[in-house]
Amino acid sequence: METKWLEDFIALAETRSFSRAAQLRHITQPAFSRRIQALELWTGIDLVDRSSYPTRLTSAGETFQAQALEIVGALQATRNLMRSHQAAGQDMIEFALPHTLAFTFFPHWLTGLRPHFGVIKSRLHALNVHDAVLRLTEGGCDLLIAYHHASQPLQLNPERYEMLSLGAETLAPYVRPGLDGQPLLRLPGLPEHPNARLPFLSYAPGAYLAQMVELILKQAAIVPALDPVYETDIAEGLKAMALEGHGLAFLPVSSVRKELKGRRLVHAAAPGQYQLTMDVRIYRERPGLARHSKARATALWDFLASR
Repeated sequence: METKWLEDFIALAETRSFSRAAQLRHITQPAFSRRIQALELWTGIDLVDRSSYPTRLTSAGETFQAQALEIVGALQATRNLMRSHQAAGQDMIEFALPHTLAFTFFPHWLTGLRPHFGVIKSRLHALNVHDAVLRLTEGGCDLLIAYHHASQPLQLNPERYEMLSLGAETLAPYVRPGLDGQPLLRLPGLPEHPNARLPFLSYAPGAYLAQMVELILKQAAIVPALDPVYETDIAEGLKAMALEGHGLAFLPVSSVRKELKGRRLVHAAAPGQYQLTMDVRIYRERPGLARHSKARATALWDFLASR
């Protein structure tokens, strides 16, 4: 039995919806359902009444919910206790970031800080958005860096966690150019082929950037006909496929700077179209509520707050 199954079940018990719980856990609904089924197989009894809507727990599920909360709480408390004994590495700042920011934003950001703040000893935890947030709330990191958009805010209690803005990131469509330097594909499509479906390199359902792309398409004046041919939850994976000419992908600008400069990728839409801007934010526990704090992490926060 895996502890993530318990966290899945708790999310389902709280939302009473397989689709909403899967979204909160940042996995596809079929994968989420398989994990709940695996948990039921392990317990040897049905925990969910699937004949009702909204989803309802069985009596055994109600009992198991209390036990799951207790088990997960005990595990988190034990982990925090062990971390409180960690004497070494007090000058090492632990960051949690979604994969895309870990690859694109973080290295460049550290480079920009060095002349003004000095060298930062850092330990990076690259995770999906849900697990990165969980890392902060469980006390498993000092600082969380994540995207923010008003349509998909992070579920962090502002009374316990504070935030600073580090800048902005634009998500836009890119594609490999042809021999003439022009994009091989262009949104919303070619006028002479209005019904042609464009090969689309997409983020996996539940990924934060997948929700941002969905918002871009919903707000577009002309909704393009896209044919998903590949999906992953990591932007670098989509970029690699776009570079090979497999289709167009929506990518953060910071991830394609070198490729745009070298004309290995080009914009797949007219300037300002089919794009969206997100904030990049950094979060921490408020000092009066923090379970543990490091002087170096506090100094970095104070430096960022003063800029």
